[in-house]
Order: sequence, then structure tokens, then C-alpha cells
Amino acid sequence: MKRTITNPVIKDEVTFVKTAEETNGEVTELRIVLQPGGKNDLHYHTSYSETFTALDGKLGVMLSGKEKKILEPGESVFVEKGKPHAFFNSGDSEITFKVELKPGHTGFENSLRIMYGLGNDGLLNEKSMPKNIHHLSVIARISDMRSANPFLNLFTPLFLFLGKRAEKNGLQKELMDKYCV
Repeated sequence: MKRTITNPVIKDEVTFVKTAEETNGEVTELRIVLQPGGKNDLHYHTSYSETFTALDGKLGVMLSGKEKKILEPGESVFVEKGKPHAFFNSGDSEITFKVELKPGHTGFENSLRIMYGLGNDGLLNEKSMPKNIHHLSVIARISDMRSANPFLNLFTPLFLFLGKRAEKNGLQKELMDKYCV
């Protein structure tokens, strides 16, 4: 399995430093290279916490949609499970940071592999989202990522339902077999 994957749409790079499988479920550790303007939307997780550590460059972290922190290299911020957060690069050069998920989460790891694989196959839109709603539902379900946007969160039950259906009809296995090996 590849240790480093790249999203061709937004040009970020993820290296799997430690996987949940390698640590008996204790931790997932990722090193991420984020391009200028790179970010994700405010979201939360229900089954794991995250620690963000800036390694090279200044990492922006939004907490609960209100508190913005700019981490200098070596600085960290801990985000409890269930707490909304997002990260961003507001600078003009790429940055590198570390993310630790505790406990480790194989589903999150696989969701990144699937998402980036879809990108390499031309199946993501210009915002790096899957063009196929069934692909998106698989990723949403296995990643344990939930939107913190109240409007978008209304669709969470639909995505979870579609994700469960995708597991039953074999789409999840198909995506895992193609991108997670």
C-alpha cells in the first residue's frame, strides 16, 4: 500500500506515518503538505480526537467556527471528538503539518485513499469533491466526518443511508479494492 498519496485537484499530499493497523488501533499519524489557499470545511468526528502540529510554515486551525489559531512550527492544538474544526493555509507557500487521530481510524485512512484515487481517475470536481453521490456517501460514512454546517448536516442521515447501501451492494468493497491496496 502506498505511504504517500497526492490529490491532483488541490495538489496536497498525505503521508501515512503510522496507521491504525500498525499501532493496534492506538493512533493514525499523517504528515500533510498543504498548498497556499488549501483548507477543509468546518467538520467534526464522533469517534476520534485529533492533534494538529505545525512542522514547516504556519498552520491555521479554526475551532468551533469562532476561534482561529495560527500555529508556528512545533506548536500543537488538540481537538476533542465532537468539536467542530477546520485547518487552512493562508500563506503564500506550502506548509507541512502532522495530524494524529486517537484512537486510530482505518476508515478515515481509507477515505483519503479513495478520495485521492478518485481524483487521480478524474472523478472529483474542481472543489475536490466526488462527482458521484454514491462515492461521496461511502467516503462520508467510513471517514466518520460530519459537516458542522447546520444546513449540510441535514443531509447526514441520507449520506449514511446511501453509504450503508453502497456497502451492501458492493460499491464500498469495489472502491476499497481499487484504491486501498
